[in-house]
Amino acid sequence: MTATAPVTALAHQVAVRALGWLHTHRGYDSLAEDVTADLTEPDSAYKPLGETALAASLVLRSSAAGGTEVRTARGLLDHAWEQFRHGDLLYERQLRHTLMTDPMETYAHFVRGGYRHPGMERLLRHTGRLRSVRAAEVYPNRKLAVANAARLTGVDFGTDWAELTRATWLGATPEPWAISWMTGYNVTHTVFHVTDWGARPGDLPPDVTEYLARWLPVWIDIWAEVAQWDLVAELMIVGACLEDPLCDPEHWRMLAEIQHPDGLVPRDGDPVAEDPAQRYGDHQHTAVVAVAAGTIAVSRTLGGSSAASAAPGAA
Repeated sequence: MTATAPVTALAHQVAVRALGWLHTHRGYDSLAEDVTADLTEPDSAYKPLGETALAASLVLRSSAAGGTEVRTARGLLDHAWEQFRHGDLLYERQLRHTLMTDPMETYAHFVRGGYRHPGMERLLRHTGRLRSVRAAEVYPNRKLAVANAARLTGVDFGTDWAELTRATWLGATPEPWAISWMTGYNVTHTVFHVTDWGARPGDLPPDVTEYLARWLPVWIDIWAEVAQWDLVAELMIVGACLEDPLCDPEHWRMLAEIQHPDGLVPRDGDPVAEDPAQRYGDHQHTAVVAVAAGTIAVSRTLGGSSAASAAPGAA
C-alpha cells in the first residue's frame, strides 16, 4: 500500500476544509420556492445539491469521521433534504419522468446517510420491474451509476456487474495513452460505482485493479501538469478505492498546497473569481470531490473499507 501517516493527515486536512467551505456556502444551493419536479434548469441548484449530499453521505458513512465532521456533514445533508422537500420533490420527479435516473441516484445519497422516503421506496420497487426502465439506453458507466443507486435503495435490477464493468472503456484495459479528458472522467466514475465509493474495493476485477495501479500515477501527473485539479482529485479517489489503496503523499501535498485557506479547491489553473456566488458555482464540484477523496483516503489508510453503518436520520 502506498499510504503513510502524512497521507492520512493531509487527506483529513483537505477534506475537513473543503467540507467546511461547502457548509459555509450552502445557501447558494437553494431551490426556488416555486420549483417543480420538471426542473427547467436542473444544473442550477438541483445537481449541486445532489453532489453535496453525496459528499456529506460519505463522511457520515466513514468510521473515521470525527464529531465535528459528522455534525457538519449532517447539517449539509439536512439542508439538501429540506430543499428536496424531505424527498417529496425527488418522488414527484421520478413519478412524472419514469425513465429519468437522477431522482433515484440522488435519493441513494440520502439513503446512505440514513434518510428514507416510503413513497419513493414503493415507486422505485415498481419502476425497477418495468421493461422500459431496464432497457433504457445509456452509457455503460452510467448504467453502473444506476445499478449502484438501485443497490443502495434496495431495488433489484438483476445487475450483472461483471458484464457491465467489461462494457466500459476501463473494463477493456485499453491503451493507457489513448485516454482523454472525458474518458478520464468515465474511468473514475466506473470505479466509483463498482466499488460504491470505496466501500467494496474487492469488486473491481483483478486485471482492472492491476491496470489502474500501474497507470493512475501517470494520469495524475499528466493532469496535474496542466492544472486540471478536479480530474486530478477524482483520479485520487480512484486510487483510494483500490483493494490495495494507492495514496501517494506527493499527490496529497500537491492538493493541499493548491487548496485556499478558506477551503476552496480550484477546479483548474484559471484565476478564481472574486464574486462569492461565482466562486461557489465554479468550484463547488471540486470541493465535493476533495471531500470524497479525503474521506475515503483517511478511511482506507487507517485500514478500513471506507464504509460504516450510517447514522440514523430523519424520515
